[in-house]
Amino acid sequence: MDVMPLLLLVAGSAVVAGAARRTPVPAPLLLVAAGLAVSYVPGVPDYTLDPEVVLPLLLPPLLYTSAADSSYLDLRAQLRPVALLSVGYALFATFVVGWAAYLIVPGLPLTAALVLGAVVAPPDAVAATAVARRVGLPSRITTILQGESLLNDATAITAYKVALAAAVGEGATWSGGVEEFLVAAVGGVGVGVVLMAPLHWLRTHLKEALLQNTLSLLIPFVAYGIAEQVHASGVLAVVTVALYLGHRAWEVDFATRLQEEAVWKMVAFVLESAVFALIGLQLPIVLSGLEEYAGAAAAWYAVAVFLVVVVTRFVWVYPATFLPRLLLRRVREREENPTWRGAMVTAWAGMRGVVSLAIAFSIPLTVHGGGPFPQRNLILFLTFTTVIGTLVVQGLTLPPLIRLLKLPGHDAQAATLAEANAQAQASRAAEQRLEELLTDERNTLPPPLADRLRSVLERRRNAVWERLGQTNPVTGESVDDTYRRLSRDMISAERAVFVRLRDGRYIDDEMLRTLLRRLDLEEAAAYREAA
Repeated sequence: MDVMPLLLLVAGSAVVAGAARRTPVPAPLLLVAAGLAVSYVPGVPDYTLDPEVVLPLLLPPLLYTSAADSSYLDLRAQLRPVALLSVGYALFATFVVGWAAYLIVPGLPLTAALVLGAVVAPPDAVAATAVARRVGLPSRITTILQGESLLNDATAITAYKVALAAAVGEGATWSGGVEEFLVAAVGGVGVGVVLMAPLHWLRTHLKEALLQNTLSLLIPFVAYGIAEQVHASGVLAVVTVALYLGHRAWEVDFATRLQEEAVWKMVAFVLESAVFALIGLQLPIVLSGLEEYAGAAAAWYAVAVFLVVVVTRFVWVYPATFLPRLLLRRVREREENPTWRGAMVTAWAGMRGVVSLAIAFSIPLTVHGGGPFPQRNLILFLTFTTVIGTLVVQGLTLPPLIRLLKLPGHDAQAATLAEANAQAQASRAAEQRLEELLTDERNTLPPPLADRLRSVLERRRNAVWERLGQTNPVTGESVDDTYRRLSRDMISAERAVFVRLRDGRYIDDEMLRTLLRRLDLEEAAAYREAA
């Protein structure tokens, strides 16, 4: 097996994603553009997007890290709009886009057109999260978009299977499609519910952080694989488990949480970067099968399908946003009043991604009876152009659209005040507990050490309030930034002494690693206090 293409893909996409952090362009868009540009460079290997790799190996960890970072409570509060988008819109888009493609493309059977509709129906979880995080959307809209993108893959994959069965001649029926959808949805959630408590028990009872993090890396694949084995939705199983474990992550040992956060950030960065680069690299493969279509005709089909995809989302989002509130008093009482600006952003934030391409590449070459699948190459092409079109057009215009609509972004001042109040309540509880413990003779400490515990609490409580203070007139730094810088410089001085002592053979390397780890933890604690 030649590993160089894989190494080049990971290294190259990581470099582009890192460079994107220094530009106003979101990383997904720059990665797709780089993939498109590199795809025709002589000597670049063919990176065929294999659905047998993407769906079971790349999709589960991407879903898991996105769901684990989401808020179960926020998603539950927005369950109705999330369900309307992740289920209602995905099915609506499948039928509308499929029917439009059937009318637009001569000779395309309706069943094959519905396959295309199901393929391009789900907005991408990674794209939605990346763009929402970059542009600073209001929390409610971000929650709805994240919830939709986490759950709609299950709807689209099931709709795809039903449409594909009809297209290849397996005699699919409406009743059978509804039954398959219910089995996949209920089964996927059921598998997640069965797994989440035992997995959480293992996470809290394994004593070594290394073993706990190994388990964490295996969880998404276990949940996805078991669900798919019983013909349920692996997507829903992964999301269910991840939401539960993320909601109860506070019960896990602190060392595990520190390591796990670093590990999953690295995994998500590598996978997200590679996935978007892979999208751009598919261009030669997609175009290679279009010899039978005239260039102008194929371009017209691509533009028409892209426009139908964009318009279909608007047609669904606005009624789904406002009609329930007009018709149901319960919705008016329980949910905040939506605005047309929020609906506009939700409708425009419909970027498609690698899941659509992976599903398209899984379309079989032949139907029952041995004949070729009708216009398979054109379906691949239209899927690719729709993905690229939504990522480039909507991804690039979403930030200026949000600025134009003047949507309220994240209120940093209010968030800091809430954090300060929460920290003050926690510190008072900790101080009370400390005084209770110190009254027990078994916990007797010398006064300096007891005072040190109190000073730690005092520093933690005051750090957030200090963040609201004035900046230094000389340096322009906040008190918070100055504290962090001085703490880092002090620790650097200690670190240099430890290294010098190791080099002089006063301590060995094992002791150096122990001392450096202690400093690293102190520096991380200082950074978190000031962050």
